[in-house]
Amino acid sequence: MEIDNTPSSDEAKETDDDFAIVLELSEDDPHFDKKKKLLQNKGFNPKELVYLKSSPGPDWISTTLKVMLQIARIIQLDEVEIYFGEDDACSSVEFYSPRNEVETLNSILSLLDISLSSGMCMQMNVLQELREAIIGMIHDFGDKNSVKTTFLENHSCGKEECLLQWGENNGITTRLQIAYVEGAGRGAIARENLNVGDIAVEIPVSTVISEELIRESNMFHILEKIDGISSETILLLWSMKEKHNCNSKFKIYFNTLPEEFNTGLSFGIDAIMALDGTMLLEEIVQAKQHLQTQYDSLFPTLCNDHPDIFPREVYTWEQFLWACELWYSNSMQVMFPDGKLRTCLIPIAGFLNHSIYPHILHYGKVDPATNSLKFCLSRPCSEGEQCFLSYGNFSSSHLLTFYGFLPQGDNPYDVIPMDFEAEQEDCTEGNPRLDWTTHMVRGTWLSNNHNIFYYGLPPPLLDYLRRAKNPMLQTKSLLQSNLENEMEVLGDLLYTFDCMKENLGETDLNDRENASWDVRLAEEFKDQQRRIVSSVLTSCHKGLRLVENELRKCMNEDTRG
Repeated sequence: MEIDNTPSSDEAKETDDDFAIVLELSEDDPHFDKKKKLLQNKGFNPKELVYLKSSPGPDWISTTLKVMLQIARIIQLDEVEIYFGEDDACSSVEFYSPRNEVETLNSILSLLDISLSSGMCMQMNVLQELREAIIGMIHDFGDKNSVKTTFLENHSCGKEECLLQWGENNGITTRLQIAYVEGAGRGAIARENLNVGDIAVEIPVSTVISEELIRESNMFHILEKIDGISSETILLLWSMKEKHNCNSKFKIYFNTLPEEFNTGLSFGIDAIMALDGTMLLEEIVQAKQHLQTQYDSLFPTLCNDHPDIFPREVYTWEQFLWACELWYSNSMQVMFPDGKLRTCLIPIAGFLNHSIYPHILHYGKVDPATNSLKFCLSRPCSEGEQCFLSYGNFSSSHLLTFYGFLPQGDNPYDVIPMDFEAEQEDCTEGNPRLDWTTHMVRGTWLSNNHNIFYYGLPPPLLDYLRRAKNPMLQTKSLLQSNLENEMEVLGDLLYTFDCMKENLGETDLNDRENASWDVRLAEEFKDQQRRIVSSVLTSCHKGLRLVENELRKCMNEDTRG
């Protein structure tokens, strides 16, 4: 999102009668051209002034917010949302994704707060009413998308309570408590009602595990001489030994870590074979092979050359994989005041689970004024409710492989890539749909437009396939040549996804409850893939019926003529 949050004369402009808030798409946005075209299709410019009248009419709040939301939603779009968005001027899209909506509402709230804090606006009451309306929308969004959490009462949280006390002793402040929750192990629960902007957790940099800390260890001078070794690898090698250090400052933190992380990297052969027919099978196999190669390049050489620093009993393959899973599943990317992005472990914050409806969106930047990380809420969290953050815009395959879970709800980033051997057509100037080098599909239930020429499928994919069949087609008019082209495009997609469905096989529910954790997880992922493929097939069949109907009308008219 690039609504500039830095107060300036360009953010808000005032005349004698009107006050304007500026919503601007940054030219540094990596998707500037595509977003600019989307804005123009809606009748907006990349830099748009939204005027607030000093004497507003009865519907001014809804009218003004509708305009601001349309602009801000497009500015906040990420690559996947742009790809699947319906970019026609007549499109009435009012919701792209949960992430986009929370980002949009909070960006507008930030602009309003900046204008209010300046105290220079004559229409303070207008701004305040808009702010209250935005806060109301954020609350409504949370109420509609709350995730039910079931607590497991028969689990002791003694180690976690010790860590919370350790955090308090070391300057960590938190308004969360730790509990065991169904389906996710442990989670962070709000001790009290938390509102938008409240700090759920504040972590001093002194309690963060980063490469700066590792530089003080006796292994750093050995590891830094290894050609090509990354800081992340040094960190995980350090953690393999530090977890056994009784005098470690972070001993209480390491005591709370599980013996097994149960991510996709720990899948056994039965679970891997259960993924047959999915691309995830090859991805996990390749990831495990990469880690094995990395381990073999370091050991037993380090143990032989420096047995006092790298004891064999500590640096086993099993412990190496444990450390990899620790850093994959618990680390966070943090921007420090020196401008460097570092991979870190953050005690206590690691208990915050991921959700596609997160409470916390932005947390990876150290506040130089306090030298701490602040986890601020983007939507309210009620007392006793599990507080979620966003690990990132990840697919379920990524979350399964590196975190060991599948998210609740419909993940808008669950996509199936499409591999085309044909070269990408030259893009038509001004058409963002044709400026794509990769294509994908996702569950068509996420689309709002299932009309002819759309079918709930991504517009860039359909346009690519149309032009591959007939490069001269430029419009979606109900001409016989266009409709015949549509029949071929939908027929090709049906063939492709029929093959995918066959490769995935039938759902096997036999004794799933008694299966091992990894086989169960693999089967659940495969069910998700089947659902996506089935939705595409259904959309193609319905689309063919729409096209056939229009084609009959067209041919009947020709016959009468």
